[in-house]
Amino acid sequence: MRLLLVEDEEGIGKFICQGLREAGHTVDWVQDGEKGLDHAANLDYDIVVLDLMLPKMDGLQLLPRLRDYGVKTPILVLTARDAVEDRVRGLNAGADDYLVKPFDFSELLARIHALLRRPPLQTTNLLKVGDLEMDTLRHVVRRDGRVLDLSQREFMLLEYLMRNAGHVLTRTQIGERVWGFDFYNESNVVDVYIGYLRRKIDKHAPQPLIQTVRGIGYRLSTDEELD
Repeated sequence: MRLLLVEDEEGIGKFICQGLREAGHTVDWVQDGEKGLDHAANLDYDIVVLDLMLPKMDGLQLLPRLRDYGVKTPILVLTARDAVEDRVRGLNAGADDYLVKPFDFSELLARIHALLRRPPLQTTNLLKVGDLEMDTLRHVVRRDGRVLDLSQREFMLLEYLMRNAGHVLTRTQIGERVWGFDFYNESNVVDVYIGYLRRKIDKHAPQPLIQTVRGIGYRLSTDEELD
């Protein structure tokens, strides 16, 4: 999953980013409300974790603007404001959940997972394309019943391909989604990891699923239109 963290406190931001990345998520971190608005409104995220006390634009200003822009991404407010009135204002402004600092990271992660399970943003944790199956909560992938051993990054890449099955994804889309802002367009990391996945998913299968669309990128499909 790709998450946006909008948090101006350096120590807390580094702590959250490290924990979320260790849990298998891609995280983009910005430190003021204006950048938060720009990222959340223009990029594709599964969750936004938002502090309220931010420079340039605070969270209570940012929340309604995002909803006015049509952003439906679940937003988890993370703040030191613990009064009931503050929680009510945050939820009424467009937040989906509210967690007060200081917090336990395991609770933050559990709340993120709970938001990801809410329809219509995510209706199932089980993905299936042909005979390829993925359980996103248990982190189990099978092809024709055979369990595949994938690295964390391979799993993230495959999940993105499966959630967009049949659609062509550019290398830039894949790179930004799976590697976040650590990705550079001139890098061949996407092609390298596609190669890793092909060896694990398609090598012993009668029908390859990962397809190259020349000059554009890749798609995961059961169609026979290859390369």
